[in-house]
Amino acid sequence: MNQPFLRIGLYIRRDEPVIEHAAIKVIEFLQSKSLTIFLNEPLSFFTELDVISINDFPQSCDLTIAIGGDGTILSVSRALAGTTLPIVGINVGRLGFLADLTLNKLEQQLSAILDGKYREDTRFLLQAAINGDEANAIAMNDIVVHAHQSLRMIEFETYINGHFLNSQRADGLVIATPTGSTAYALSAGGPILDVDLDAVVLASVSPHALSNRPLVVAASNTIDIVISEQNYTSSMVTCDGRSGQLLQPGDTIRIERHANRIKLLHLEDHDHYSILRAKLEWGKKLTC
Repeated sequence: MNQPFLRIGLYIRRDEPVIEHAAIKVIEFLQSKSLTIFLNEPLSFFTELDVISINDFPQSCDLTIAIGGDGTILSVSRALAGTTLPIVGINVGRLGFLADLTLNKLEQQLSAILDGKYREDTRFLLQAAINGDEANAIAMNDIVVHAHQSLRMIEFETYINGHFLNSQRADGLVIATPTGSTAYALSAGGPILDVDLDAVVLASVSPHALSNRPLVVAASNTIDIVISEQNYTSSMVTCDGRSGQLLQPGDTIRIERHANRIKLLHLEDHDHYSILRAKLEWGKKLTC
């Protein structure tokens, strides 16, 4: 049996009233277990609880519980990159790939996690640096180089470990982890990667050449995207869909695997393929 948890860091993003309602339910359950609770955001109903920065979670907590959805997991994972603090997600709303505990089964599922009845799932992150600057852009899903506020394509070259791969005109390029292979990369025609693979997928967005196809490479590779000197379309690099950084002709975006991994916790009977079936509706019976 795994080590139980006694100090809980509760991570919430109060975007909607439903999130605060869910937080109240989780806090009341944790209090019934006499556990120490820290919040990253103040809640008017629990003024007695300590509010600390997410950056202080690793020193103060044994476990982070993220309430919201997969977007919340992405946010907390980036914040905790470089630490070993495990994360468990409680999904509020639609079925999630990462946040798989539910409010309607909260007591049963969270009790199992707190009692050490779980399995670990580690995921790697990507990092990006522009023109040799220190890498400070981190993504769990994907890093995307794309046109900015324009319907025109951008021009760029791709290099892998310093070796020229191709030059192309497209709306953009998605570089995705296995975690992110079911997100933007999938809509760009990329393959679904098994989450245990140590690989990334490069998927062009609306490429000009019909011969352009998604490419899967080892995650240990260094990928350089060079914006063409002849590119006159405004372009940008974004990480996990957040506000990005504008690029200039000649800029180089270097993408590498982050040195540390994120540790997610799932129930012992967690089945990633059952989530895939549900999200992608693979389980529906065909009718004539």
